[in-house]
Amino acid sequence: MNQDLLIRLFRSIDGEHSDDIVMVAESIIEDERKKGHEKLAERLKSILNKNIKTNQSFKGELRNIFGNSVLIPTDKRSNIPLAIQVQRDALRHEMILSSEIEEKIERIEKEFIARERLAHFGLHPRRRILLHGYPGCGKSMSAERIAWNIGLPFLKVKFEAIVSSYLGESASNLSKLFESIKTFPCVLLLDEFDFIAKSRDGKQDVGEMHRIVNILLNVLEDFDGPGLIIATTNLEGAIDKAIFRRFDDIIELPKPGIIEIQRILKSTLASIKSDKDVKWSNIAKKLEGFSSALVVKVATDAAKFSVIQGDGVLKNVFFEQSLKENQMYNK
Repeated sequence: MNQDLLIRLFRSIDGEHSDDIVMVAESIIEDERKKGHEKLAERLKSILNKNIKTNQSFKGELRNIFGNSVLIPTDKRSNIPLAIQVQRDALRHEMILSSEIEEKIERIEKEFIARERLAHFGLHPRRRILLHGYPGCGKSMSAERIAWNIGLPFLKVKFEAIVSSYLGESASNLSKLFESIKTFPCVLLLDEFDFIAKSRDGKQDVGEMHRIVNILLNVLEDFDGPGLIIATTNLEGAIDKAIFRRFDDIIELPKPGIIEIQRILKSTLASIKSDKDVKWSNIAKKLEGFSSALVVKVATDAAKFSVIQGDGVLKNVFFEQSLKENQMYNK
């Protein structure tokens, strides 16, 4: 579709963030960004933001995030909410993935957007997702990006509130949380999922933790809500084997390859001038084996060195200095 037709189409859109037409429009904007059409993407985004209605109920009271009908439960003793909402404008949604992982994440988004068409044929979108892999490779960020692209509120479970020292209350908290979202469309993130999903094969964490795992098995299997459940873990082997069968999709997020590292470097340093002697491919090779988060840190530190020690122009010496300092974190 050419630029003029896209602009005319976007000007005709009217609705809210959760409407299918708005979700599709946001997917089109992301596709244009990936094609390198940044100006067009920004123009379309500006038009869309003017046309869609802002749902004010997503702001304000933490425990009342969807009108007056949905309450996030609290721990009975501490009165701490069992989940928190991350506002839409704080969601991290610009990320660089390999084409293989990008395709898998996009498939989750496209299935959710097409859920009504799928239902016509007796099919359901993937709604229970497990993301695993090395720390700093984008698991939590992928969950935020999915919430952004499909236009749902993003909730993050607070395990410090879920897990109680009082017998039976942890399992009860978990049940209450899932009960509260059974009719509420949202993306619920269970970050560092292994904290409550530990294998029951071990001799430790008996009793209460076993009850939590049993409840977790039940609530995941019975989940039929209008949103998504996304769990993340660095320790795939520590999760109870029976829990894996409760997920519709299990995706490993690996460390970035050299191509992805170059893209991360250039994206992170887009606003900084670089010396003509800087060879991105050479720097990327030196960063092979680093996590995405650590690549960003190396790039950011190099940029700071260029400002503090130089004239604001990135040079190889600043990358070498940053790499030397951050090497210790690559374990």
